[in-house]
Amino acid sequence: MAAFRGPKVWLWRWRRNPLRRRSDVLEAWIMLAVWVFTVLAGTGAGLVAAETVEQGLARQRTQWHAVPARLTEDAPVSGATESGVGVVWAKVGWSAPDGTARSGQVRVYAGTPVGTPVMVWTDPEGRPVTRPTGVAEARVRALLVGALVGGGAAGVPLAVGWLLRRRLDGLRMDRWDEEWERFGPMWRWTTS
Repeated sequence: MAAFRGPKVWLWRWRRNPLRRRSDVLEAWIMLAVWVFTVLAGTGAGLVAAETVEQGLARQRTQWHAVPARLTEDAPVSGATESGVGVVWAKVGWSAPDGTARSGQVRVYAGTPVGTPVMVWTDPEGRPVTRPTGVAEARVRALLVGALVGGGAAGVPLAVGWLLRRRLDGLRMDRWDEEWERFGPMWRWTTS
């Protein structure tokens, strides 16, 4: 059988009570501030991070572009699977926007002959890059990064609040020990 504890009293730390200590009121204000900062820090940091990631990926979509390139050597056949079709890395060459010759490696089918045209994604300077993310994938990435950053930022005020509460508990225990030192001997029974 569960013991009846009585009705739950909300905001009891702010109510008038002869047993209420200053540390109880201080703890109540600290916890209120902790929760406010947790919500604000988590939400703010998450939104800023998500927006930053989404803008960065949108910038990549506008600046990165596919350029035609040609294989400068035969693609190796060592990557071929049992079906005969495998994907391997092969050297390609292309021209940068300023006209300079560039080279790099891209993935092509095994055994592709030299001179075969392929597409290479480059940045504005003509350096090879990966294919930019699509709008839907960028949104998912931004949401995931925002959630992780927001969760991490929300953890900071929670950790600080936990440390402050631990310190308050330690101070209350010290006070309790002091009080017990003074009043404890009065409760002892003597047999003399």
